[in-house]
Amino acid sequence: MVLSALILRLVIVSLVFRDVAAPTIDHEQFGWEMGWTARSIALGHGFGSPFLPWTGPTALVPPLYPYLLALIFRIFGLYSASSALVTLSLNSLFSALTCIPVYFSTRNAISERAANLAGWAWVIYPFSVYFSADRVWDYALTALLFCCCFWAVQNLHQRSKLIAWLGFGALVGITALSNPSVLSTVPFLLAIALWKVRRAGGRWLLHGLVVAIGVAAIATPWAVRNESVLHSTSLIRDGFWLEFWAGNSGDTSDSNPPWAHPASNPVEMQKYQSLGEINYLAQKHDLAMAFISRHPFFFVEVSLRRVVRFWTGFWSASSTYLHSQPLDIPNFFFCTALSVLMIRGARRWWQTDRAGVLPYMCLIALFPLPYYLTHSSMDYRQPIEPEVITLVIVGIFGLRRTNSAAEDGTLNADTNSTEEPVLATS
Repeated sequence: MVLSALILRLVIVSLVFRDVAAPTIDHEQFGWEMGWTARSIALGHGFGSPFLPWTGPTALVPPLYPYLLALIFRIFGLYSASSALVTLSLNSLFSALTCIPVYFSTRNAISERAANLAGWAWVIYPFSVYFSADRVWDYALTALLFCCCFWAVQNLHQRSKLIAWLGFGALVGITALSNPSVLSTVPFLLAIALWKVRRAGGRWLLHGLVVAIGVAAIATPWAVRNESVLHSTSLIRDGFWLEFWAGNSGDTSDSNPPWAHPASNPVEMQKYQSLGEINYLAQKHDLAMAFISRHPFFFVEVSLRRVVRFWTGFWSASSTYLHSQPLDIPNFFFCTALSVLMIRGARRWWQTDRAGVLPYMCLIALFPLPYYLTHSSMDYRQPIEPEVITLVIVGIFGLRRTNSAAEDGTLNADTNSTEEPVLATS
């Protein structure tokens, strides 16, 4: 699976990497804010300047991927074709390696056959290919790290040694440094594991504390850096209110209007430079909350539209919008079909094994919440796409086990039976 996925993605990389490194004024295709921040690091200016002008320290983007990209710039050249080739190839490797936690997490939850189907589905899944082989961003890295977290938490309750729980906390901390959006689901996934420990009579409170220590050990240094350099209390990144204002400013011509961002609007760029990052974001907070207080029903309406957008890809049927986003039409049918199958899979699984499907349902219920409030599109779904694929597989093939499921939601076959769990094809 890993080899097939990597070969497929590298073929795409060979076709697009020179376009990413095309000599433009701003090199935006080389990672937008991630790339500009990595440029600042590579040139010795530190973690800052998330837009084209030099603007000083920042916390608009999480640190893990920009530092990785900066290392590539230092070795292979700033915005060079070699750097584009290495970056996209590395993204492709991350995406290909995701087959491993997809396979094992699905096998833990369902069966060997389901694991094979989910793993091979990830190999050819169009969005996993596109967002790794054609886009310079943290998508593939975050999906790999978070899928490993999900795989680990499935069996965490079976680990009695505290070092395993500490390691899980450290893995969550590293994942948060890649994309802190995943933190919204971790407490609930951890709560499920701790509930199983408590039910078995284990030291659930101690294990939970050890996980928190592991997360804090990794994430706290960056939070301290933000406080000392920017005087910001944000744990990882501070850009929420910019995104919240962009999605709730009254403009529904696009799910994420370009004019609202300093990267694409010179007026906003001037405000960002003159006010500084922290004051600029505070202003966006005030503007957004004032707008919502005056237009509460608009906020509810546009938030519901973002829910639809997140799971179907649909935003607007206006000719102007579709002319600028021609791929939204086929994307709508594909995304909607996936979501229908995902819901069908969750429903089937819930009827058979509620404990087993509960972690998956936590992801699809909790992870999108910040995006329902700001703006939503398929790229924001990438951290949970591996788990979505598993639910889609269940939605297509059904779920049937020949052995009884264990109470904790994992499948424990009877040691005296040679039968294995299988997926129903009806």
